[in-house]
Amino acid sequence: MSTNLSSCSWVTCPEPNSRAKLRLFCLPYAGANARVFGSWAMNLPTTVEVCPIELPGHGSRWMETAFTQLQSLVEAIAAAVIPYLDKPFACFGHTMGALLSFELVVLLRKQYGMNPRHLFISGRRAPEIPSPVASIHALNDNAFIDGLRHYNGMPEAVLQNTKFMELLLPTLRADFALVETYEYVPQPPLNCPITTFGGLEDSTVNNGSLKAWRKHTHAAFTTEMLPGNHFFIHSSQQLLLQLLSRILHTIC
Repeated sequence: MSTNLSSCSWVTCPEPNSRAKLRLFCLPYAGANARVFGSWAMNLPTTVEVCPIELPGHGSRWMETAFTQLQSLVEAIAAAVIPYLDKPFACFGHTMGALLSFELVVLLRKQYGMNPRHLFISGRRAPEIPSPVASIHALNDNAFIDGLRHYNGMPEAVLQNTKFMELLLPTLRADFALVETYEYVPQPPLNCPITTFGGLEDSTVNNGSLKAWRKHTHAAFTTEMLPGNHFFIHSSQQLLLQLLSRILHTIC
């Protein structure tokens, strides 16, 4: 199958690589967009084609309405990526993206009999573990913004920029609603290896809640802890990409 990766609004590809042996689908955290992964292709094996997913309401699709129900979003993502599964694939997701990646892999196995070579879970506790942080998506604007501070993901100057936050709030609320209303439905363990990544200073996702992913696969499982808080994906990006490269080299 020959696929033009630039033709789909969901699946992006900053560095198209027709010779790649594997596609890595990358799903972003709440409020983020596909550009978060824009430089990854230059730092991962040349056998890998990095394919960030652009969600409605985010990035180039900011005029579209963001999803508020996780399962509906996962079904839409699955339909979008099916044409791109003519090659082996793996999935990476950070926080919200990790949950989306997991449920996407579950759905692809159940409905299409397709399994990834690897599932990379970043900054997200196992799906059956409740959040240690109170729900914020239904709070008033001031309380919601105050809740965002707990995650250390946005500069204070941005949080205090009223006009800018007015633009961001609908998508951020939708993303938090999507995650905070999610209910895990027990599934048989996956057949692909799982690697989890966490931040050593992350107050919301600890080592134990990352290792709890172990029961979600029959295959190999590892946990890697990196310097940084909930957004170590940025502060320790070079180390994260080195660890990803090491694993990807073994599967493609």
